[in-house]
Amino acid sequence: MAKFLYGYHGGKMPETEAEEQASIAAWVAWVTKYEASMPDPGNPVGQSKTVSAAGILDDGGANPLSGYAIIEAENIDEATKIASECPIIGEGGSVEVAQIMEM
Repeated sequence: MAKFLYGYHGGKMPETEAEEQASIAAWVAWVTKYEASMPDPGNPVGQSKTVSAAGILDDGGANPLSGYAIIEAENIDEATKIASECPIIGEGGSVEVAQIMEM
């Protein structure tokens, strides 16, 4: 099995208690469904900065990360299929899928 990094971008914060509970339930259901394939189900991330030769950008640049996870899958097609079910997509966000290359 190959490992893939999920980089979450965007999404929205729940505005009500009911939205928060629904979001938590959706994430728990998704992680539970794929827990055998998730050696690190990840976490949200806080403030970020982008470091490059041009300098340091606050807030992660144009499309900052909002969280991450690591998943195991047979190939990138399977990894993207699982990502397509991620709750962040329904919250207006996206999932970047990248294979982790063993060195």
